[in-house]
Amino acid sequence: MRIRARSATILAVLAVGACADGGAGSAGPIDLSWEPLDELNAGLPAAVRVYAGVDAVAPLRAWYVRVRPGDGVDLGVAAAVDTDGVETGSEIAARTSARVVLNGGYFRRGEDPMRHVGLLMVDGEMVEPAVDSVLRDGERYYVARGTLGFLEDGSPDIAWVSSRDGVLYEWDAPPPNTLEAPITGLDFEGLREWPARHAVAAGPVLVMEGIERVTIDAEVFFGTKIPDLNPRTAAGVTLDGDLIVVVVDGRQRDSRGVSLGELAGIMLELGSVEAVNLDGGGSSTLVVDGVLVNRPLGSQSERQVMSALVVLEE
Repeated sequence: MRIRARSATILAVLAVGACADGGAGSAGPIDLSWEPLDELNAGLPAAVRVYAGVDAVAPLRAWYVRVRPGDGVDLGVAAAVDTDGVETGSEIAARTSARVVLNGGYFRRGEDPMRHVGLLMVDGEMVEPAVDSVLRDGERYYVARGTLGFLEDGSPDIAWVSSRDGVLYEWDAPPPNTLEAPITGLDFEGLREWPARHAVAAGPVLVMEGIERVTIDAEVFFGTKIPDLNPRTAAGVTLDGDLIVVVVDGRQRDSRGVSLGELAGIMLELGSVEAVNLDGGGSSTLVVDGVLVNRPLGSQSERQVMSALVVLEE
C-alpha cells in the first residue's frame, strides 16, 4: 500500500475503531513491558534495535526489531538453498551474513520438492507465484493474500497481492470472500503493478491504514488452525517507513501465544500502520548476529524454513 503515498489517508483514520472479518478474537488483555536488549544492540548498526517484552499475567514473552531502511542496512528476503529446500534461521544468517533473520512465509512439508505456499520473490526472481485460489470443503475460493515486500528503493510495504505472467499486482482490498459466498475469479482490470524486488506472502493482513483489519475470511483462512492461539511472527511498517518485526513465543507455560486480533494490537502499539501475519507455530524464530533470541516451542532448537526476512549491513 506504499506508506509514503498514503500518509494523509492513514493520519485521517488512525483513530477509527478496529475492523475484522473473521475469528480474530482475544484470549484476554495484554500488557507487554518492553525493554531494549542492550547487549545485542551494542553490536548492531544504529538503524537496528532489538527489544524484549514480557507480560507475566497473560503470560506472554515477545521480541521486536525496529529497522530504519537505507541507514547503513538493506532489507530483503532469502530462500533456502539446501538440497532439501529448507534451512534454519541460523544457517541462513551464516550463509548471507545477515544481522537479523526471521522466518517468512508458509510452506508445505511432506512433498518432494517442498513448496512455498504463496508468493516468494528474491532479488527480482519469482521463486513461487502468488496463490490465486484455495479449496475449502470442495469449494474453490479465489484469493489475494497479505504480502510483505521490499520495493525497488528498499522501503518495506504490505499489500494484498496477486501475480500474473511474472508481474505482481496489488489490491486496495482483498477479494470479498465469505464462507458462504466465494468469489468466482480474479479480475485484474484496474489493479496497479506492485514494484517489489523482494516479497514473501503469508497472511492474513492485520493492520491497514492505521486500523486493525484482520482479513481472515477474505483471505480464506477459515477452516485452518491459523486463527487459533499460536506462536506468531509478524511484520509491520510505521508511518515514517521503518520496518517492525515481531516474534511471540507460544504453547509454553510462561508464554501462551496470541490470537490474530491480539497480534494486530501489538503491531498497532508498536506504531505499525500496516502489518501482516507471517508463518508461526514452531517456525517462529528470531536470530540476531547468529544467536537464537526466542525459544521456539520452549526449546533452543530451530525448525527449518523455506523463506526468511533478512536485515543486511551495507
